[in-house]
Amino acid sequence: MRVVGIDLGERRIGVAVSDSGGTLAVGHETVTRTGDETADHAALARIVAETGAQRVVIGLPLSLDGTEGRAARKVTAEAAAIGAFLGVPVELYDERFTTVEASRALAGAGMRSRARRRVVDEAAATVLLQSWLDGRSGHGAPASSEPGSEPR
Repeated sequence: MRVVGIDLGERRIGVAVSDSGGTLAVGHETVTRTGDETADHAALARIVAETGAQRVVIGLPLSLDGTEGRAARKVTAEAAAIGAFLGVPVELYDERFTTVEASRALAGAGMRSRARRRVVDEAAATVLLQSWLDGRSGHGAPASSEPGSEPR
């Protein structure tokens, strides 16, 4: 099953896509926000259609203690709008530390900070999606903090 991972940023939306077997996430693109939410969601719908994705996973920016703050509530609302727009299942998944992890990996690869800013959302989406995929397959981090529950 092909899955699209999305990191909703304020200025950019990072997008990653899994392979058809649903085991490996790769960066796909960064969508620059236009200021028009409908146009932004249409760009995501285009990606989902082009890749043949059957599910979308959107990063949920929980607070360090696991609670939902302002940013998480905003993402939850936008994810609901995206879900209504796409016509495929949309799932929220804990994205704590994905941007930090992606930034460190890019810096470790020698990428300068200005260049990192342009691709960090895509890299964060890739980290998010890979974590989600690993959680579903039983490898890597657990998909949810509650045993037996569906991934967030």
